[in-house]
Amino acid sequence: MGLIRLKDYIEPTDVRNNELLFSNSDLKGLSISKSLINTKANTSNLNLSNYKVLKHNEFVYCTVTSRNGNKISLAYNDGDDCIISSINPTFKIKDENKLNPRFLMMFFNRAEFDRYARFNSWGSARETFTWEDMCDIELDLPPIEIQRKYVAIYEGLLANLKVYESKLEDLKLVCDGYIEGLKRKYPSIKISDYIFEKNLKNDDEKIKYAVGISVNGVFNSKRTSNKDSIASCKVLCRNDIFYASQTTCGIGIGAVGIYDKQENAICAPTCIVVGTKDDLNPYYLLLWINRKEFWRYANFVGSGVVEKFDFALLKEVKIPIPPLEIQNSIVKVFKVYNKRKETVIKLKNIIKNICPLLVRGAILEGKKDNEYLFDENKGKVY
Repeated sequence: MGLIRLKDYIEPTDVRNNELLFSNSDLKGLSISKSLINTKANTSNLNLSNYKVLKHNEFVYCTVTSRNGNKISLAYNDGDDCIISSINPTFKIKDENKLNPRFLMMFFNRAEFDRYARFNSWGSARETFTWEDMCDIELDLPPIEIQRKYVAIYEGLLANLKVYESKLEDLKLVCDGYIEGLKRKYPSIKISDYIFEKNLKNDDEKIKYAVGISVNGVFNSKRTSNKDSIASCKVLCRNDIFYASQTTCGIGIGAVGIYDKQENAICAPTCIVVGTKDDLNPYYLLLWINRKEFWRYANFVGSGVVEKFDFALLKEVKIPIPPLEIQNSIVKVFKVYNKRKETVIKLKNIIKNICPLLVRGAILEGKKDNEYLFDENKGKVY
């Protein structure tokens, strides 16, 4: 147990896709959530021969940290081999019997590491955290047995997360398959006769509880601290659907949710708030407009200098509207899907927040195993 420099435990890798063994489907990108994601780049007519191969148990990170949410984009590949951009440094552990790759990922997955990387990034227009900066990192390294012990706890949480995520996809397939079947059974009609826009303002400032909307759904907002804006906010009632109307540069794509609490709340005045009539279940409508296909359509038809998908455009949308009992049957499955989705988000936050505790616990246990501590009160060494 002792302070080590990372350069003695890692080494760079630089394997290229020269033989084109990997295709567009194997191309991955990086996110600030410290994971590999499907690339958002246009991959048509792309020469993949110079892309780097990221093998199982290898790391990759983006050196640029400016305008990146005060985080560093980094990932550990615990899955199949893939390819990533050649501008990103890739590296691996020299000896996994000395440094466990999962333990290193736990170290990277802490807010302290993001702050360290931002503080030690240099540049003018683009601040970067170079390979040399990565190698200069110092950390307390506990014995490998202790690393593996705490990694086992971490992997147990990841295993639970994967189980929930797999079931989540199954439920999503059930919902998507069912509503695709409804297209063939019932005619698609405009929803204009089934919905209405709600523009009730919080003029008296009685409602303090504010909510926001993102691609992950509804969340509690901190906007209530800004008293000057409360009066201009829109009022949300139970079962109201609301969404971000702006589509320019991807803003608002998929940012839609339903307010499901009894007490009224407020949301941003730029949101579109939608109510439904008795013969349209609001969750059934949400099921349709929560799909990626719908938001691609919304982005395509959005109009204005600042492109928006406003209520007038929403009224033109056509969907099959079966009898209410059929709507309610698929809504039951959809609600279970939403509940599991919330659980997945909570698990991800738990895993993210527990990493600092696991790393610190491993370090402290390593010190106890390797150092004699003197208790002044008891007058003995233990």
